[in-house]
Amino acid sequence: MTDYIHALSIDGVIFGFHENELKVLLLRWKGTDEWSLPGGFIRMQESVDVAAQRVVQERTGLTQLYLRQFHVFGDVNRYDWTELQRRIGFPHGNTEGEWWPRTVSIGYYALVEHSKVEPTPDHLTEACAWWSLDALPNLLFDHNQIIEVALQALRKDLNEQPIGHLLPGAFSIPELQRLHETILGHPLDARNFYKKIMASDELERLPERRRGTPHKAPFLYRFRTEVTV
Repeated sequence: MTDYIHALSIDGVIFGFHENELKVLLLRWKGTDEWSLPGGFIRMQESVDVAAQRVVQERTGLTQLYLRQFHVFGDVNRYDWTELQRRIGFPHGNTEGEWWPRTVSIGYYALVEHSKVEPTPDHLTEACAWWSLDALPNLLFDHNQIIEVALQALRKDLNEQPIGHLLPGAFSIPELQRLHETILGHPLDARNFYKKIMASDELERLPERRRGTPHKAPFLYRFRTEVTV
């Protein structure tokens, strides 16, 4: 690992929205039932942002990504190194000196369209899968805390960031409202939400309607070009 910066890593919280649930992409380590966030070290000749793009791209197969750096995790006792070794064994394919008891991690969250992701494990893991935020396992390292901090950051950024990346290209206002409610964790008044989102002038109404709904078919919308990738 001489081509990488020692003890400085990226941890990626990859958010997707599916079946009215906010989900994150997790990795299961080889030969264990232990899960963690996608992550990786930073190469000597790449910027931090480029490293984050690489980490997320390798796990999702996506090249057009929305990423935001949200926190640096550098507490002295982030996790119990001895307990970590017990849970996963000494990391597969690594030799002494390539892993460090203390690592500083830069947290990024990514907003992706669930249906476009091709979950791909890395060389230390054997599965890559979506997990609902309401049913997360006890993750390795301090990754449960990292997800919680990422969710808090997403909630804070909700009115400033293009969360449409979590939706397909065309969506209805009720679908957009459900996404907001899922992120915030509480219901919203439909009339007030409609007024607020229309006043933002961020949406373009399409001629198509959402078919197959129990009520009057709602119009479909998309985010205007300037607020999408």
